[in-house]
Amino acid sequence: MTTIDTDKTAPATGEANRLRRNSLGVGAVTFLVVSAAAPLTAVAGGVPLSMLMGNGAGIPGTFLLVTLLLLVFAVGYVAMARHVANAGAFYAYTARGLGGNPGGAAALIAILSYNCMQIGVFGLFGAATSGVFAGWGINLPWWVWCFVGIALVGVLGYRRVDLSAKILTVLVLLEYLVVLVVDAAILFKGGDAGLSLAPFTPTQMLSGSPAIGLLFCFAAFIGFEATTIYSEEAREPARTVPRATYISVLIIGLFYMFTSWLMANGAGIDKLVPTLQGLQDPTTFLFGLSDRYVGPLLTQLMSILFVSSLFAGVTAFHNGVARYFYVAGREKLLPEALGVTHPRFQSPHVGSLVQTAIAVVVIALFAATGQDPVLALFSWLTNVGTLGIIVLMALTSASVVAFFARNPSLEPNALKSRVLPTLAGLALLFIIFQIVTNFGNLSGASGVLGWFLPSLVLIAAIVGYLLAVALKGRDAAAFARLGSQQF
Repeated sequence: MTTIDTDKTAPATGEANRLRRNSLGVGAVTFLVVSAAAPLTAVAGGVPLSMLMGNGAGIPGTFLLVTLLLLVFAVGYVAMARHVANAGAFYAYTARGLGGNPGGAAALIAILSYNCMQIGVFGLFGAATSGVFAGWGINLPWWVWCFVGIALVGVLGYRRVDLSAKILTVLVLLEYLVVLVVDAAILFKGGDAGLSLAPFTPTQMLSGSPAIGLLFCFAAFIGFEATTIYSEEAREPARTVPRATYISVLIIGLFYMFTSWLMANGAGIDKLVPTLQGLQDPTTFLFGLSDRYVGPLLTQLMSILFVSSLFAGVTAFHNGVARYFYVAGREKLLPEALGVTHPRFQSPHVGSLVQTAIAVVVIALFAATGQDPVLALFSWLTNVGTLGIIVLMALTSASVVAFFARNPSLEPNALKSRVLPTLAGLALLFIIFQIVTNFGNLSGASGVLGWFLPSLVLIAAIVGYLLAVALKGRDAAAFARLGSQQF
């Protein structure tokens, strides 16, 4: 096979219109994925809300359960990753496992979900950035900062993916460092009244609303699954993708579990929920702990890194959306103009431009109608995105079982090919049911929006299914190749 030219100005002969091969190692893929999970955003924003609305001090134990579930899911996921290397990830697995029509449905669900995640997080990014700069005397509306962020992310998405990876690596390391400093301070000082393992007991884990706590914890991991999106650009993808997946789940899970445990102990197990209820904005909880256990200087740094965490997240989601657009165009589900790469950067630049345009339009719509960037834009869209991605994970679990049932020689280990994927799929179906039935409480959407927003996932699935049916009618050979890496 033709190798990639070391000249960074142009792709090698024969590699035109392909993603840049061999550009990402295990570390780069891991940081792209971990940044999508936005660790500081989850710890500062998601964890306090999960404690307040969910099961209080039982959140650390819930994170442990979710980490174990995702490791179970990852077994089948990475087993299939060794045989299907395609930037379409969930879509490709569904197409190869369940067939082209379900694959088309998965493609559109993925495009909807990652767009919702990226644009939704931009709402929180705009609000947080506006707040930080207002403290420095620069007062601009939240949507102005959104457009600035969209422009910066668009430039990174248009260019080479390893540039995004390098920038995200620095930002993510700083995020982890600042939170670990707070963790260490709470640990060293023994928390509010000594360190307790009560958050891992059934009593605490089943307190309050454990189902809502479970959903918040699961949402905090969204992004980990994107390792396979970079399979076509990874070095030795059969090894890089599985390693990056397991490392990402463990890093994210242990970090969330350990940090949330110390946050609960920092406030005091019995004082935790009353403390959160007394805050005008629960997302200031971590910053309050930083003031109490470390000092205001770190808190100021943390507020800046909170913005950079959000920027890292939207950049990672943008890269994911661009690749889904690229694959859907390359495989003729969507217009073929989307399925091309930049002649110099070998990036999915058309998909990047389309995603940028969609983000501009949606942000402009929310701004023009006076919607709240956090309570509406962020909450509504990220919950739709979370639902869609969990649906894709359930489809993938079923696809793993079907794929290896047809190709038993590829994975003779029944635990990896059937048992664990089936268990993961059943658990994911339970979580989907909980999200749909609790969508209004989770997102703050009421009335018609409470059922219309989650129905967007179903609408996307129907559109994708019909697109696949149409493709089969006009180009049976292209339909047969859906999800294949033979490009």
